[in-house]
Amino acid sequence: MDGSTHPPSVAQLALDALALPASARAELAHRLLISLDESHDDDAEAFALREALRRSDELDRGVVRPVPLADAMERLRAGLRR
Repeated sequence: MDGSTHPPSVAQLALDALALPASARAELAHRLLISLDESHDDDAEAFALREALRRSDELDRGVVRPVPLADAMERLRAGLRR
């Protein structure tokens, strides 16, 4: 910033943000998107975390097998073509 008491413009903020490393831009984008979600649901977030942990555990125990992304995408495309 230039030291003035005026907040930076959106254009200046965008320029500054684009100069950040990719990981910092990703975190900033995530924070901005979360700030727009007025219906943010902590319960849904907790459920999603539990579900991710459950699925990870299933993979670790060999209950399910991972599917390569390319295979999963091909299965989806094939299903859409039907």
